[in-house]
Amino acid sequence: MRSDQCLESLLAELRPSVLGTLVRRHGQFDGCEDAVQEALVSAATQWPAEGIPDNPRAWLLTVAGRRLTDYWRSDQARRTREITVASMALPEASVAPAPDDEDLVSADDDTLMLLFLCCHPALTPSSQVALTLRAVGGLTTEEIARAFLVPQTSMSRRISRAKQQIKDAGMTFHMPPERERPDRTRAVLHVLYLIFNEGYTATAGPDLLRPDLTAEAIRLTRQAHRALPDNGEVTGLLALMLLTEARSPARTLADGTLVPIAEQDRSRWNGDLAEEGLALVVEALARPGVGHYRLQAAIAAVHVETPDGGETDWPQILALYDLLEQTAPGSVVRLNRAVAMAMVKGPREGLRLLEPLEQDRWMTGSHRLSAVRAYLLEMDGDLDGAREAYRTAARQAASGPEKRFLTEQAERVGAALGDRAR
Repeated sequence: MRSDQCLESLLAELRPSVLGTLVRRHGQFDGCEDAVQEALVSAATQWPAEGIPDNPRAWLLTVAGRRLTDYWRSDQARRTREITVASMALPEASVAPAPDDEDLVSADDDTLMLLFLCCHPALTPSSQVALTLRAVGGLTTEEIARAFLVPQTSMSRRISRAKQQIKDAGMTFHMPPERERPDRTRAVLHVLYLIFNEGYTATAGPDLLRPDLTAEAIRLTRQAHRALPDNGEVTGLLALMLLTEARSPARTLADGTLVPIAEQDRSRWNGDLAEEGLALVVEALARPGVGHYRLQAAIAAVHVETPDGGETDWPQILALYDLLEQTAPGSVVRLNRAVAMAMVKGPREGLRLLEPLEQDRWMTGSHRLSAVRAYLLEMDGDLDGAREAYRTAARQAASGPEKRFLTEQAERVGAALGDRAR
């Protein structure tokens, strides 16, 4: 990795804990975010020439703290001359932490608290995602808007509203009470999961993958795992992301054509990510309880462990989906379970499981239901039905690569029909 990439990675890793510490100390989310951004710019300018400090986090806290104090002083001078600057200033020790400051051993805690704040239940899921990417991930408003294919002005308003809601609700920066932590942790994991999924299979646009989003989701989930190492679901989510990301290099051809998992060149999979993910699955399943991220990670592990050219253990995958449907029932789980059922008991059994989803308003408009139906109809020998279902799925798909793939499948099945007629 080049030195500039190393520096960029270091600053990205330090950003959330520095912002978290500053917000915990002083409040004023907006002001702290601006101060941290200025400190990061200073670091990016000075460190290449002067060298990285022995304690880069303390350096950033010092510079950001001073920027914040300067802001308070100028703002106070504008608003009133009756209150002295000294009454606004914080003790120097708070602004410039020493290396043995307690903050230096709570970086992961501060990152976690910042995630809790950005994923507060008072915010909508879309606002949680946007604010997490902006405040914790450090993405610009333009980058976030581009990732979710919305105008920058709309995304800017969404983030501003989220910050205002935090301010109006008087949300404080501290660990939530013990009774609230499970729900708050679930909200954090859900947001990280959404970010990863959007990066791994973009809902719309010309590209299938958004590596910047998957990388950011993995980085933030690693930090959550460091802060909550005993939480099986946090470990499971990290394992799921790593095992899924390990397959990314083989998911598309050079021209962007989508490659189904059964046809992927497994030698192109990232072995290091796969190995780390498999170890985390073992760790996650050893924790008490059963959770849907752990179960999804276990399913991903079965796929990854299948040798190149070997038979996937579909009975094990079906058993895991049976348990997942009991633990976290939902349309997507039922859709994936139908595929596993078809692989174990035949396509008609899988098609039977699809029938209730026809009444699901969200699923009937999704290309995924039509694509799975097409696949199972083709397995069952109904090529006419499969071709029409592939065509429907292609019309419904908003992602360019998925639309092209489904169109090609419809044409392939059409060609097979022509051969059969001859």
